[in-house]
Amino acid sequence: MILLLTTVVLISLIMINVPIAVAIGMVAIGGFALTTGFSQLYDMAIALYTGATSFPLIAIPLFILAGNLMNTSGISVKLINFITAIIGFVRGGLGMVNIGVSMVFAEISGSAVADVAATGTVLIPEMKRRGYSRTLAAAITSSSASLAIIIPPSIAMILYGAISETSVLTLFIAGIIPGFLGGGLLMVMTYILAVRYDLPRAEGFDLRLIAKTFREAFWALTLPVIILGGILTGIVTATEAAGLAVFASFFIGVFIYGNLDLKHLRRSMLEGISQTGVVMLLVATSAALGLFLTQAQVPQQLAAQITNYTTNPYVVLALLNLLLLVLGMFLHGAAAIILVVPVVMPLVHAVGIDPVHFGIMMTLNLAIGQQTPPVASVLITSCSIAKSGIWETSRTNLPFIGVLAFILLLVTYVPQVSLILPELINK
Repeated sequence: MILLLTTVVLISLIMINVPIAVAIGMVAIGGFALTTGFSQLYDMAIALYTGATSFPLIAIPLFILAGNLMNTSGISVKLINFITAIIGFVRGGLGMVNIGVSMVFAEISGSAVADVAATGTVLIPEMKRRGYSRTLAAAITSSSASLAIIIPPSIAMILYGAISETSVLTLFIAGIIPGFLGGGLLMVMTYILAVRYDLPRAEGFDLRLIAKTFREAFWALTLPVIILGGILTGIVTATEAAGLAVFASFFIGVFIYGNLDLKHLRRSMLEGISQTGVVMLLVATSAALGLFLTQAQVPQQLAAQITNYTTNPYVVLALLNLLLLVLGMFLHGAAAIILVVPVVMPLVHAVGIDPVHFGIMMTLNLAIGQQTPPVASVLITSCSIAKSGIWETSRTNLPFIGVLAFILLLVTYVPQVSLILPELINK
């Protein structure tokens, strides 16, 4: 009853445009006041502080800043030119370029919104100029940007790992196959639609152009190698890799490409501070809500009720997917993680689901949630760049959402898709 009431009140507050972090804090305060009295507010203050000061969470502002530095220093444009030279000759190649650039950018920023902002402002106008409808251009950009929370390093995985006490490094490794498989299938869908709509090729195949754009993008391409190489070899933690990403983006932008001056650096830092403030306020208030739910024994009661009904992990996985898909339509990714993970982890452990497996499931659900209105933060950003209607674009986006849903089902019921790499590396 407490969980149902909490969820209804929270979603009601969000639907009347109360900021999500404020809504979560209000629900936490109200819950403490009605159940244990205001004396618990002292514990809530401590939860607010400790919830936002976990060491793994330091990676979030650093990856956000790295993505902003890439945008302002022209690194993303050089990546776009190189990938266009490689696959632009295929029918619908510009759409595939969009997906390919998103996959590379995902390996640096970990943020889908940063991804769509970086690639969309350059590629969507060019796609429209070359015959893509504005809705198709927006749909490809939006769906491919959501790969940023599946392919490591992922801010969503960092949040999940910190809250569930799961290894962030293992989550990163587990996301590699689903992320690249998703990117490949999105390209296949783009080709099918390109043939159907007779879309043009972006460029002719030219080895000299590939060599030229590779030289220009060489230093930009070292960024994912530095970040992922450092994480996967165990040389650095995810948080240290985020610091490396900032340093490398700054160094390349200032000393290699020469596009990052004080004005652009200031803008990048201010944008990073603003985006970080939103995320960390969500983290802090949701830690307080998690404390209230834990003291009210809500997670334990939920786990007991479901395990009394069934202990079949496949049924439980289906129920969890349904819950996450519905919540993803109404909550931003960070808020969904913070609200759901403390509640369902006892259930996940009770039925023997691997926390890493569930973490990849959760990020895939959130990727779909970023595409499904009414919240659909990534889709809305893409639509604003393309100047297309949200509901019209959503219809065009259905085949791409179908690809993400297929990857979700594959990961859910074939756990080795996500777990095989961590198992091989840990041997």
